[in-house]
Amino acid sequence: IFSIVVFGSIVNECYVNKDSQHPELLCIFNENESACSYGIAVGVIAFFGCIFFFVLDLHFQQISSVKDRKRAVLPDLGFSGFLAFLWFVAFCFLANQWQRTTLTRGFAQGADAARAAITFSFFSIIIWVVLALRALQRYRLGTDMSLFATEQFGTEPSASYPGYPGGSGVESTETYQSPPFTETLEANPKGYQVPAY
Repeated sequence: IFSIVVFGSIVNECYVNKDSQHPELLCIFNENESACSYGIAVGVIAFFGCIFFFVLDLHFQQISSVKDRKRAVLPDLGFSGFLAFLWFVAFCFLANQWQRTTLTRGFAQGADAARAAITFSFFSIIIWVVLALRALQRYRLGTDMSLFATEQFGTEPSASYPGYPGGSGVESTETYQSPPFTETLEANPKGYQVPAY
């Protein structure tokens, strides 16, 4: 959502006419076209990356192989770290260019959009750092073999299934004291006559 705010506000309101004598559209960030282009590019890359990794997250629980989980998490970790860096550069670049901008009457129209792009660039840094830390945690969990049931089986083909973890694994030979659902039967209960056939 933050990436949509950044590139959407830049595309919609950060290209303005400086004044009525200059009809061409200029980037509001100190008339530096690179600042607007960089903000748009990072926003679009982040948006499509979010969609891709969201789909990957939906299918992550279905991946049972540790190697495949590592392969799925490493790009997420790398991409999140890379995007955190790109958003940091975007925040610094846009804030620097905005500080150097002289607000004319034409540029004042897009000032709120420029401030929004800078603010959401800053928030995006925090979000992507959190996502990188989450991916690192998933990477560590993916290498934890205790999460997978195949670890419990022996490596030999003739190995048997181990017993319940809380028990000894050996079945008891003791019998029940009395069979379930049985009562002491009287020969002739009260009020009941055995029919004679």
